[in-house]
Amino acid sequence: MSKPITEFIEKYFLHFNSAALVDAAKGYEDQLNQGSKMLVSLAGAMSTAEIGKIFAEMIRRDKVQIVSCTGANLEEDLMNLVAHSHYKRVPNYRDLTPQDEWDLLEKGLNRVTDTCIPEEEAFRRLQEHIVKIWKDAEAKGERYFPHEYMYKLLLSGVLEEHYEIPIENSWMYAAAKANLPIVVPGWEDSTMGNIFASYVLKGELKASTVKSGIEYMTFLADWYTDNSKDGIGFFQIGGGIAGDFPICVVPMLYQDMERTDTPFWSYFCQISDSTTSYGSYSGAVPNEKITWGKLDINTPKFIIESDATIVAPLIFAYLLDM
Repeated sequence: MSKPITEFIEKYFLHFNSAALVDAAKGYEDQLNQGSKMLVSLAGAMSTAEIGKIFAEMIRRDKVQIVSCTGANLEEDLMNLVAHSHYKRVPNYRDLTPQDEWDLLEKGLNRVTDTCIPEEEAFRRLQEHIVKIWKDAEAKGERYFPHEYMYKLLLSGVLEEHYEIPIENSWMYAAAKANLPIVVPGWEDSTMGNIFASYVLKGELKASTVKSGIEYMTFLADWYTDNSKDGIGFFQIGGGIAGDFPICVVPMLYQDMERTDTPFWSYFCQISDSTTSYGSYSGAVPNEKITWGKLDINTPKFIIESDATIVAPLIFAYLLDM
């Protein structure tokens, strides 16, 4: 079988960050081959960067067993699904003036680096349907996690008439079909989180209708305990809360719960362009995590200092034998 991307990577990616990419990909593959599971964390705007085109296949092929992501990545995959033709690319974004930015705002275009998300077609189109799901759950006395509400929205079929990309390119749809566990720390700061908060402020919904971050942590603790017999790896794309939150489950179980038989994460890789600086957690080298009881001395550790929108698809392509 022809594997042009994998063969290209193995032939030409021989030194520095490119070699680290190959080592990390092989380490990821080794984890899966020995029966370990893998957590993938998505920070930044990876969904708007259309990571779903390849990450959905990773999910379908069972090469990721749990995801931790920001609320933005959760919703922006759906926004791209239903409003892709209305997005506006701004290749000269570095040259924009404050007036240019204001003009985009007045057009309802919210900029993420070189891509503008259309407020009316993306945010409001989802809002129309998700609010009904929130209110229906509350009327029944039910409570769900943010990602579970998104799964209900996707699987209900109400968005189908709005699809603007092939459904196989939506990682959230692949996750919903597989009922993949997802942890979404800090969901409140996402657009859907802000919208939910507005309904709470108006007295139309109760805050308790959406399960909290503490409940996400306890869910993750139970999941980790149940699945760590053969190891769980940690593949971190970017920095921030999507990575910081889930990696802490190990020291929490070991130190705070005093479950001293809790295994460390069995693999760690971070793709980041954040450099090590005073107090910078996102730029901290993996060895620093040893001191916090997250990684073992012998845990395979990789850091690739580069743009995740370039590196992550290449590693996923390698793992998919593309």
